[in-house]
Amino acid sequence: MSGLPDIQHSETDTKGRYFIRLASGEEAEMTYSKAGPSLVIIDHTGVPDAFRGKGAGLALVARAVADFGAAGKKVIPLCPFAASQFRRHPEWAGMLKT
Repeated sequence: MSGLPDIQHSETDTKGRYFIRLASGEEAEMTYSKAGPSLVIIDHTGVPDAFRGKGAGLALVARAVADFGAAGKKVIPLCPFAASQFRRHPEWAGMLKT
């Protein structure tokens, strides 16, 4: 995950996104929807070819997990990539909405 620009975050009342923007303007992103005050749904992770092999997708999900955990939120990872990362990181299991 080294060599990536800083992860940025933006959100509205109902949705949010974490993203990394290259100087060329290309973006990798992970989006989520708010399903209440303590529940978020990760619904999409998109990583263009310019980011492939650099760990951008994992960096985005890990940052979101850290932020959601600090805020006491539970997560439903509908995005296949995010769901696979939750399976690979059992330390995140306590954050899953059951």
